[in-house]
Amino acid sequence: MRLLIVGRDASAIATLRSLANANAWELEAAGSGCEALERLQDNHIPNLVIVDLARGDDDGMYTLRWLRRMRPSLPVVLLGFADDTQHDEAIRLGAREYLLKPANEQKISAAIRRHMLGIETVDTSFPEEQIIQVRQDRFFMAAGPLMRKLQAQAELLSQIDVPLLVVGESGSGKETVARLIHKLSVRSTLPFLKVNCAALPPDLLERELFGYDAGSFPGQVRPKPGKLELAEKGTIFLDDIADMPANLQAKLLHVLQEKQFSRPGSGTTVRVDVRIVAATGVDVERAMMEKRLREDFYYRLGAFTVHVPSLRQRKEEIPLLLGHFMNQLARHYGLPTRSLSAETLAACQEYKWPGNLRELESFVKRYLVMGHEELILGEALWNNSNGGNGLREHRFPTQTPESMPVSEPAAHEEHTSGLRSLVQTVKGEAERNAIAVALDQTRWNRKAAARLLKVSYRTLLYKIQQYHMSPPPTYGSTSFAGSAVKGNGHGPQ
Repeated sequence: MRLLIVGRDASAIATLRSLANANAWELEAAGSGCEALERLQDNHIPNLVIVDLARGDDDGMYTLRWLRRMRPSLPVVLLGFADDTQHDEAIRLGAREYLLKPANEQKISAAIRRHMLGIETVDTSFPEEQIIQVRQDRFFMAAGPLMRKLQAQAELLSQIDVPLLVVGESGSGKETVARLIHKLSVRSTLPFLKVNCAALPPDLLERELFGYDAGSFPGQVRPKPGKLELAEKGTIFLDDIADMPANLQAKLLHVLQEKQFSRPGSGTTVRVDVRIVAATGVDVERAMMEKRLREDFYYRLGAFTVHVPSLRQRKEEIPLLLGHFMNQLARHYGLPTRSLSAETLAACQEYKWPGNLRELESFVKRYLVMGHEELILGEALWNNSNGGNGLREHRFPTQTPESMPVSEPAAHEEHTSGLRSLVQTVKGEAERNAIAVALDQTRWNRKAAARLLKVSYRTLLYKIQQYHMSPPPTYGSTSFAGSAVKGNGHGPQ
């Protein structure tokens, strides 16, 4: 096991040397960032780097930046002073931990063991040539059998110039599939336009689709073509089609059948050549029963239906999706990538992801920026399970029979209840650990710890009481009974 300390603080080096001797670790010291980077260039790669930040010297932060660029997966721990700006910048740049000086052997040893021992990282790479980029921020990955089947279906339908209906849960990638079909078709060099039918009131939705003539309403002096005209020879994607008013569904049905429509205002007949791809996240049979979706419109539109599987139906792709999202977002934000531990990956594969790819991307984004696996995972699980709704299976009867999950209701309720309990435990442990770290770093100065955690002083006092926490004997005794929550000043502040 090899450690590298970067800095000139004799006390820190002596502490590390004592720890290394006691644990049979190999310790190397570099007096400056340049020396440390030269060692890495010569392939002297340690298992962990500890950077000692000298007061008023930017060399440590400069070293951190270059370490993250050269070796993104190499864990780096910083020793620094109680400077919120420096602490936040270090975490943003990818430091695994920021320890306040003077750090004793116990705290440094605990940090080394957290980031050097027992943390198995997982390879989440996927051949880039097998990832289809349908737009700058959208990609299609077919690593599992369900998605390979979907890709084959998209390739076939791209060659048949017919209307399509794409169904799937929210965030599962319906628009991505529509863009993939457009990209593979002969219309690929022509426009792909999107209209969200749920986002606009009926009158504005009609204008958005069909346009209007001059004088159609007060103040309108020029005609404006609608999206159906602007997408001429290309593809128009109608999202949340079940939220389109019935009268507009009838008008769009006429477009599907006759390839023309009457422009609002003058009644001018407009002929169009455009492929219509619609999408919905609701049960279409129920939508027709509730008169939200016209039957004649559905049967004309849904002759060819594409089913997009949910993320929980293709769990084998979760590690690969996590890795690809990490690479994409790191490039976008100009940050170094972060590795994923086997423990975090296992938790991600157990989670139901009710928000599908959209939720997975948000999880990666938070982890990339904040860099604390336990806190981010606990937050993700808790925020999406409040009240139990986020962890229940979504009913989606329009899925293909072979992809439908099969479970008994009683067993499902038991599993959901148990998972909800697990989520609460994870959140509580993550929160308690974060508070314990902050209190330890500030030597139980609770006001300083509250600033470090970015919470109010009263909130921190309440949490200390909730988790029955008390300072170690070296920090003196402190009472946290009811009066402490009122901030009576007992114990260190």
